Amino acid sequence: MDIPGLPARRAALNLIDAVLRRGETLDQAGGSALARVSGDADRALARAIAGEVLRWRTDLDELIDSATRLPLAPDAKARAVLQIMLAQVLRLETPAHAVIATGLPLLMGGPRRLAHGVFSTLTKREVALPDVPTLPEDVAGRWGARGEAIAAGLAEPPPLDLALRHPEQTAEWAERLGGTSLMPGHVRLARGTAVEHLEGFRDGAWWVQDLAASLPARLLGAGHGKRVLDLCAAPGGKTLQLAAAGWQVTALDNSKRRLERLRDNLKRIGLEAEVVQADVLTWEPEERFDAILLDAPCTATGTARRHPDVLHRIGERQIEEMTALQEKMLDRASGWLKPGGQLVYAVCSLEVEEGEDQADKVALTPVPVAASELPEGLEPSAEGWVRTDPGMLAEVGGLDGFFVGRWQK
Repeated sequence: MDIPGLPARRAALNLIDAVLRRGETLDQAGGSALARVSGDADRALARAIAGEVLRWRTDLDELIDSATRLPLAPDAKARAVLQIMLAQVLRLETPAHAVIATGLPLLMGGPRRLAHGVFSTLTKREVALPDVPTLPEDVAGRWGARGEAIAAGLAEPPPLDLALRHPEQTAEWAERLGGTSLMPGHVRLARGTAVEHLEGFRDGAWWVQDLAASLPARLLGAGHGKRVLDLCAAPGGKTLQLAAAGWQVTALDNSKRRLERLRDNLKRIGLEAEVVQADVLTWEPEERFDAILLDAPCTATGTARRHPDVLHRIGERQIEEMTALQEKMLDRASGWLKPGGQLVYAVCSLEVEEGEDQADKVALTPVPVAASELPEGLEPSAEGWVRTDPGMLAEVGGLDGFFVGRWQK
């Protein structure tokens, strides 16, 4: 059936199914789900629809259930199609007639009349979504009292953050790119900017990096030619930061594909690092390091505002698997420091098991973080750790959720 826009909606349906049924990330699902969608605009639309459904799924379901006499099964295709249709009207401001024309064909041979009736009932009521997404029940249970504040930061996809090659040029680049800055070396731009077309991209003046993701490397300060080990380094944002700050960097990761991106980024920015493909759990360094940055594999729940699939994929099993891996990596990394060397541990996770609980196990001397080392508006915890979440700095665009700790041998 040749209906303009239908392939994008079918792709969105497949993306959502891959996340909810197979536990894939949106990025992992994109290859097959978007294969039959032509054009960057339609592929972006499919991703946007899927992202908004996953961001607001609990609230979309509540609306759907309010308009059906008998509840639809949680995994019913009609429910998924209605989620897609409502997300377009309520979040993407797509005209209702276009939503119907591209939504109902997804139910060929199915309950099209039911879906049409539910959608029409809700649009006639002029329903709206709440200001803040309702978290899935299991997520709300894990995050507890923090959940409401975190959810407030998930209502919108994030702006675009850039990290500068030369932090002393912050004011200049903020003006040239029409952005704002929250600390030296950082420029924030409006969402939707085409990165490769921005001034300074080809010249290597900056790279894309969320503000919170830039904090771990910042806490190691200037390198002055000393040796630093960047563990789980790809795709390289922290490697670039460390090299730009004067460190002699060894960047280690076990993914060949991701290390290729790291090398490309180093070449574009004009920086150097020793790149090593190896497994942290089996690799052994020839000599000790002055500093180590371990940005450990994690559940990545702190990236929920840009990757809302994590709200539906991550549970206790994944958290347990990640914490076991992190503990092993921390133990090995701690032994690779020179006396007096510093270790920074970071995860882009909102789970205390991956952050605070791991920090309590580190057998090194804590080096508390000072408020002066953080963007204005952020404060370290009483223990001197850094804990960010998407609800913080919301008035200026927010930031990802991270835990960061620092120790000395």
